Amino acid sequence: MPRIPLIEDLVKGPIPVGSNILVEFDPASQWLNASLAMAAGWLRTGGRVSYLAEGQSPDDVRARLKELGLNVEDLEKRDQFWITDFYTAGTIGQKSKERFYIDSLKVADMSIWIGKEVLHEPPAPDFLVIADNTSVLDRFNEEENWVELMLSRVFPMGKSRLLTQIAGVMGGGVHSQWAYKQMEAVADCIIDFKLDETGSETRDLMRIRSMRKAFFDRKWHALKALENFDVILQD
Repeated sequence: MPRIPLIEDLVKGPIPVGSNILVEFDPASQWLNASLAMAAGWLRTGGRVSYLAEGQSPDDVRARLKELGLNVEDLEKRDQFWITDFYTAGTIGQKSKERFYIDSLKVADMSIWIGKEVLHEPPAPDFLVIADNTSVLDRFNEEENWVELMLSRVFPMGKSRLLTQIAGVMGGGVHSQWAYKQMEAVADCIIDFKLDETGSETRDLMRIRSMRKAFFDRKWHALKALENFDVILQD
């Protein structure tokens, strides 16, 4: 099976297929770069990746992956790598020029899109889906509605299609405790990314807070950001 760096560096054995991974991140953390490092690692080990570009533009995603040494054009041509553009609808409000895109971030429209485009596709255990900043949905919807979309559509899709899914949401109280607890109760794994400024030196940290069906290291671990935007464990 393909492998997710950083996460599986801290897990004994592979992550079970169909796992829904919730990442709660500090906006100043290394999460966005780490998400691309995870995508690159999965692709290098033979998997396919669908990257939902919510917090950064598709062009930025491609540029970062090229810095990591991937031939992005070839991967897209061979349908091994997909970018779905959420960013344009959430920022510019114009129609995307991407092959895959979302016109509207309203829950009603997204629910229809999931039902038509992805929910009934066949199982794909070699497939990794990364949503880099699902918190953008909070700008266009009532909190209860977009959380319900995650609980009733997104997470069940991962189970039914045997996808490994990683959904990033901003932590630190950006959303209500109700929202965090609802998603945490359903997620198979919860991971935290933060920027630690308590000491004399600023440190980027990550930890696995919980994980079902796998033995894992629960400690906080320091991250090292390399010049090519790769992110690795420092310790």
